[in-house]
Amino acid sequence: MEFYEYLPFWPKLTREQQQYLAQNVTLHHVSKGEVVHNGSEDCVGPLIVVHGQLRGYSFSEEGREVTLYRLFERDVCILSAYCMLNSLQFDISVQAEKDCILYRIPAPVYKKLMQESAPVANYTTELIASRFSDVMWLLDQILYKHLDSRLAAFLVGEAQLNDTTELRLTHEEIAHHLGSAREVVTRMLKYFQTEKMVLIARGCITLLDMDKLREVAKDSLR
Repeated sequence: MEFYEYLPFWPKLTREQQQYLAQNVTLHHVSKGEVVHNGSEDCVGPLIVVHGQLRGYSFSEEGREVTLYRLFERDVCILSAYCMLNSLQFDISVQAEKDCILYRIPAPVYKKLMQESAPVANYTTELIASRFSDVMWLLDQILYKHLDSRLAAFLVGEAQLNDTTELRLTHEEIAHHLGSAREVVTRMLKYFQTEKMVLIARGCITLLDMDKLREVAKDSLR
């Protein structure tokens, strides 16, 4: 697909604006694990996910990572262009969870279009609101839900996302997603194992009882 097929405002741009955007969009191949936006240190501009998977994450005051949201094929990452959003301050990094193909729109280019075009500005506002909705939901989970519920929901979600009950994840990776400590995640997984919900092996967690996991996770599933 061409980049403009991912942008609902494209038909509402003038011919000159379309040409300006087309001349500046670039295609990038990103390897799994690569950080494509490093918090306040850079401002790469909006990223369009053609193939693969990204995660936006931040650090707690204790230095722990917590995944704030995830982006999949056809999603647009707008918070990687925080510098053009003058009234908002972000310290969010974006990392490739899988090998990715991305379109990148330079921040100055997108900012110019956003200032000139009401459809672009409206689309950007809606996208930011959607991302903050994800973050607020996560905040509610962290503040008010028990870790066993959040962990079970995460495992169920990963199984659905990857269409497998054998998850190639380390305890450290799971802790980063949940904003917890690796030791706490390990203890909870061992408890799940004693309840015969999972089987733990090195670098792999096999989900044995999805019904039980869904029951534990019911307050944290979206």
